Amino acid sequence: MLDKVRSMREKDYYEILGVSRDASQEEIKKAYRKLARKYHPDVNPGDKEAEEKFKLINEAFEVLGNPEKRSAYDQFGYAPGEESHAGRGFSGFEDLFRGFGFDDIFDVFSFGEGRHRHAQGADLKFDLEISLEDAFRGMETEISIPRFSECSSCGGSGARPGTSPAKCPKCGGTGEIRIVKRNSFMQTINISQCDRCDGKGEVIEFPCNKCGGTGMERREGKVRVKIPPGVEDGHYLRLAGQGEPGSGSGPPGDLYIIIHIKEHPVFERHGSDLFCKAVIDLPTAVLGGSIEIPTLSGKARIRIPPGTQSHTVFRLRGQGMPRLRENGRGDLLVKVVVDIPKKLSREQKELMERFSKTMSRKRETVKGFFERLKERVRD
Repeated sequence: MLDKVRSMREKDYYEILGVSRDASQEEIKKAYRKLARKYHPDVNPGDKEAEEKFKLINEAFEVLGNPEKRSAYDQFGYAPGEESHAGRGFSGFEDLFRGFGFDDIFDVFSFGEGRHRHAQGADLKFDLEISLEDAFRGMETEISIPRFSECSSCGGSGARPGTSPAKCPKCGGTGEIRIVKRNSFMQTINISQCDRCDGKGEVIEFPCNKCGGTGMERREGKVRVKIPPGVEDGHYLRLAGQGEPGSGSGPPGDLYIIIHIKEHPVFERHGSDLFCKAVIDLPTAVLGGSIEIPTLSGKARIRIPPGTQSHTVFRLRGQGMPRLRENGRGDLLVKVVVDIPKKLSREQKELMERFSKTMSRKRETVKGFFERLKERVRD
C-alpha cells in the first residue's frame, strides 16, 4: 500500500493534463476533454500505449476535477482514498462524469468527420505584365479570368434539367452515419461523414450532361483591376472573393494579381529611383553646357559644368517613381558618358595638336603596379 501511495506522489497530475497549478476548474475540464478525444480507445483501437495514457488522464482528472480531492492533492501530494483506485482503468466513470451534462459527455466521446462542411473556394493567381509608364501613372484595366461558376444548364444542382437530387438512402438525408455503442454505465456515439453522398445528404441519380453532376462549369470572367502608381515588380494585389466559388454555401476564394514590369529601353529602376545614361560630346565635357534628357513625366535639362569627367552622376530630385503608399517621388540619377571621337578630320586633328601644345601641365607617365614593384625589388 505504501508503495502505491509513493508512486502516486511521484505523478504530477497537472503535468499529465498539461495545465498550470493555478488553472481554473473550467481550464482543467477543457484540457481533459481534449486529451480524452485524442487517446480514447475507440480512436486508437489496439494501441496499448494510448490505452495506458487514457487511464492516466482519467486518474488525473478524477482528482483535479474534484475541488476537495484537488485541495488534498495540492497539500499532501495525493487525495484521500486515491490509493484504493490505483490501476482501476475504466471503472468508476460514474464519479468521473458527475457534474458533466450530456453535451459534455457527447463532446468527449463523439468522433469522426461529422456533417459535410461548406468549404471555401480555392484562391486564384493571375500574372499581369505592365509597362514602366503604367507603373508610374497607375492604371485600371479589365482582365479575363477562367474560373468555375454555376452551371448554366442545371443551375448548380448537378442534376439533369427536369430532375432533382434525391435524398441519400444510406444516411436518410442527414449527411451523417451514427453508430451508438452502449456499455454498463453510458453510451457513446460515433459520427462520421456519409460515404455515399459525401456528407451532402443528397445523391444525383441523373447527372447533368454539361457539368457531369458537379454543378459547376469553367467560364471566362471579367474582373476590373486598379493598379496604384508606384507599384513594383513582384508586388501582388488581393481581390477578395474573386477566386473560385466555395462548395455548398461556402465563401469564394480570393484572386491574387502578380505584377510584372517590362524592361524599359531607357530607364533602370531601383526602388523609387530611376537610372539612365546620357552621352555628351568632348567639347561639352570640357567647356560645359546643358543637355536635355527624357523623364517619365516629360523633359528635363541638366547643366554640365566645365571639366565634367566621364561617368559623373547627376541627381534630379523628385523625377523618379511615385513612392507606393507614401507621398512624393524618388530621384532620377543620370550618368553622363563622354563620347571620345575615334576618327578626326584633318582640321580637327590640327586643332587638337595645337590644343595639346598649349597645355601648360607637364605630362607624367603613370606607372603601373608591376613597374613600381620592380623599382622596389631593385632597391
